[in-house]
Amino acid sequence: MKLYKYQGTGNDFVMIDNRLQTFPKENTALIEKLCDRRFGIGADGLILLENDESTDFKMVYYNSDGNQSSMCGNGGRCLVAFAKKLNIINDKSIFIAVDGLHHATINENEIVSLEMKNVDEVNLHDNYIFLNTGSPHHVQFVDDLPNFDVKREGAKIRYSDLYGKTGSNVNFVHQISDNEFSIRTYERGVEDETLSCGTGATAVAIAMKATGKTGSNNITINVQGGKLVVSFVEKNGIFTNVFLTGPAEFVFITELTI
Repeated sequence: MKLYKYQGTGNDFVMIDNRLQTFPKENTALIEKLCDRRFGIGADGLILLENDESTDFKMVYYNSDGNQSSMCGNGGRCLVAFAKKLNIINDKSIFIAVDGLHHATINENEIVSLEMKNVDEVNLHDNYIFLNTGSPHHVQFVDDLPNFDVKREGAKIRYSDLYGKTGSNVNFVHQISDNEFSIRTYERGVEDETLSCGTGATAVAIAMKATGKTGSNNITINVQGGKLVVSFVEKNGIFTNVFLTGPAEFVFITELTI
């Protein structure tokens, strides 16, 4: 079986062409091992590209713990680049994921712009914001972001009574300018900080607009692995035409006998 490695601003994934349904999808131990950074290929998640009758392809996403999970924005962008490499698409795509349909474009420089789900509810609290951008996200400002203990503090919030058994991804934010923010993200399922989180970047951008921290509808998000841009249309607290844009790069290909 051929395994492909992709990364989007440091958020890395094992990609598998599963159109023939040859991958043992219920083998969570295998998925976890493939994502292991010491005993496997090493990745934040594993993504299967499968056939779909009404779209270009279907995205099936697994966290590095081996369990199928909610939407992954950077994973979706990388999957579009993977589909182009397989000659399934050219410069435009529409695919189905766990949270619904997604449109995307990819240019000659492997910059992928992915349409995310609409957001019609942003929950504002005294010290944090919560919203769902395909995955649940807790957003809060912190002092001294570069030296903040993301893994420890993120785990506290992820496992707190706020979110129960399902938990939440947790984003810590520092404002750079009106339309630029730096973030660091603790991801559930990975149970650690990742270099980038697409749904997290999207959540932060929308949260900053909803709280009046920015007046822009086109926001740059600095992540540990690079830069992402989130754009949207906002009307009466409803966010539509939400797009996540950034690089999606092929790393290597290998083979595995199962």
